[in-house]
Amino acid sequence: MEFNALTAISPIDGRYQSKTTALQAYFSEFGLIRYRVLVEVEYLIALAESGIANLKDFPKDKYAALRSIYTDFSHADANWIKTTEQTTNHDVKAVEYFLKEKMQQLGLDAYLEFIHFGLTSQDINNTAIPLSLKDGLQQVYIPQVEGLISKLTSLATEWKDIPMLARTHGQPASPTRLGKEIQVFAERLHKQLTQLKGIQLPAKFGGATGNFNAHFVAYPQTDWVSFGNHFVNDILGLERSQTTTQIEHYDQLAALFDCMKRINNIILDLDRDMWTYISMEYFKQKIKAGEIGSSAMPHKVNPIDFENSEGNVGLANALYEHLAAKLPVSRLQRDLTDSTVLRVVGVPIAHSIIAFGATMKGLDKLLLNESALAQDLEANWAVVAEAIQTILRREGFEKPYEALKGLTRKNERVTKESVHAFIEELPISMVLKDELKLISPSNYLGIQMVKD
Repeated sequence: MEFNALTAISPIDGRYQSKTTALQAYFSEFGLIRYRVLVEVEYLIALAESGIANLKDFPKDKYAALRSIYTDFSHADANWIKTTEQTTNHDVKAVEYFLKEKMQQLGLDAYLEFIHFGLTSQDINNTAIPLSLKDGLQQVYIPQVEGLISKLTSLATEWKDIPMLARTHGQPASPTRLGKEIQVFAERLHKQLTQLKGIQLPAKFGGATGNFNAHFVAYPQTDWVSFGNHFVNDILGLERSQTTTQIEHYDQLAALFDCMKRINNIILDLDRDMWTYISMEYFKQKIKAGEIGSSAMPHKVNPIDFENSEGNVGLANALYEHLAAKLPVSRLQRDLTDSTVLRVVGVPIAHSIIAFGATMKGLDKLLLNESALAQDLEANWAVVAEAIQTILRREGFEKPYEALKGLTRKNERVTKESVHAFIEELPISMVLKDELKLISPSNYLGIQMVKD
């Protein structure tokens, strides 16, 4: 059977393929191979620049041609490596053989054995994968989250003066403003994104057991720790872990995935609130010509975008949780369990990107139904009881809370008229009665928290 979007097992590569295309350069098999090639090439150049005797005559004019191997890396190149892997049964060794062939084509035969010099596979994997992750986050993931923050901030400003009935425990509560409720999500996302940007992506680089054994035995006069730090930190833009086993210990990656899970949880919270507001008719949804809401009920316009987002968030978070819990745990100096799960880091990111896009689509469809918000406020005059009893407390009125319970905790609807009748019966001045009568569900809103 031919592989295509219709035959793909994963919806990431099938139904949602168009939404995740931008991630392919970083998290596909092609992307992983290319980043391995990148690391090997830059390592060779760094060795040539290090001053070790055997590379003192390495032709610097070949650097550009070497770098073009990964900048111009093609599907044909990747297929060459995958074909070679069928023989080697070792993916990193296949990359080494590929680069040696390229070096021969460049007339660099004398330096072939300095490809992968002194390294173990994890020196390549534990630099290539975090590097691809760093680039994927910067180029795709972070802009998507920033786009959502911008959208929410814009909606918060647009709706900053719209009164809305708040709900605690699902019950009518003190009124709020719609814009502020939206701004809450923008602020939460901003804080978590700031934390995410501050997490340094770690890399292991130190030979088979982390001690530069092979490097040191060949060139004991070279400061290999300084070399490794320069290569990883300055050239690759990662953060070299100083003491490791054969593998990176992944604690920082765990922190990253935990943070990405928190971002997703905020999106989930937003999705559910928007879904609920739509069900309450606070929002209508823009209708696209030709679209079907319900297959059975023509009147329905279902909040499917927020539902789609919620489902993808759940899938992503299940994997983020496993990555964060599993990666920092290994046996002795290493086992292969990290290699297995590192291959799927792009999967939860893809589900997250699908979720972000669906949430954005849902937000773009929203049509404010101010009359529904106003009606809900007018139907819940009991919420002004807090305001009345607080002013009575200010005035030294005896047991104001208990007095207001008598008004609001009856099996009767509290209305403007019943509230004003209650105020009239209070043994207080007319001036104070007039002050209390000015309070309504639509103006008991507190401080404007959304700034232009």
